[in-house]
Amino acid sequence: MDAVDATMEKLRAQCLSRGASGIQGLARFFRQLDRDGSRFLDAEEFGRGLAKLGLVLDQAEAEGVCRRWDRDGSRTLDLEEFLRALRPPMSQAREAVIAAAFAKLDRSGDGVVTVDDLRGVYSGRAHPKVRSGEWTEDEVLRRFLDNFDSSEKDGQVTLAEFQDYYSGVSASMNTDEEFVAMMTSAWQL
Repeated sequence: MDAVDATMEKLRAQCLSRGASGIQGLARFFRQLDRDGSRFLDAEEFGRGLAKLGLVLDQAEAEGVCRRWDRDGSRTLDLEEFLRALRPPMSQAREAVIAAAFAKLDRSGDGVVTVDDLRGVYSGRAHPKVRSGEWTEDEVLRRFLDNFDSSEKDGQVTLAEFQDYYSGVSASMNTDEEFVAMMTSAWQL
């Protein structure tokens, strides 16, 4: 294990000690720090952001992490790649149940879930804002879909985006049985 891998383990442990929202909270926070919307942070922004959250890295550790996820030589960290690497790996059982839930949503079978796919699986008619006339049923379905979409809300959720969302949830659950039971119940698999 090299120094950056050790640093990632240290950050992962600090995030997971915060419970279910640890890594997801970090992701939200870093996206807020990314004021220009580039999805990149330099080592100084990265270190300062971690410090604000009480996650401690020294300057050399922060620079090492930024170098590892610098995709274009700009001396900046690619946020999405970093966050994906920070999440603990998932077992085959967890990956399989996530794929099954995605397949249930992907009615067209094209590998992308859209509002059209959701219409075939769920109804938003009973949502209070639809009933009050404030939103349409499509708006409810789109907002639901946005929960799983990446930082670029394009109305299309890929299996990778769906897996990314659930890898954050997975990180907070101790056993495969608990995670599979939750997914099976939530998605009526």
